[in-house]
Amino acid sequence: MPKKSDRRVSLPAGLVPLLTQPELETYYGVSDWTVLRWIEAGMPVEPMKTTGSQRAYRRFDLEKVKAWHAATQAPAAMA
Repeated sequence: MPKKSDRRVSLPAGLVPLLTQPELETYYGVSDWTVLRWIEAGMPVEPMKTTGSQRAYRRFDLEKVKAWHAATQAPAAMA
């Protein structure tokens, strides 16, 4: 029987997984409080549909988040 790691397949070209909030916190090395402040400041959040009693979780496109950070950091760097 093949191992679980042997069944792993690459994502199709152009398809990027969305990050959860804990994954985004880990990527940037920040707390949940910091991510919540970023969301309030306009950081892009991907809408997720839920059905029934499922809880809605935030998802983040890392490329959009990086672009948002670059756009918000550039004016501060020029000041």
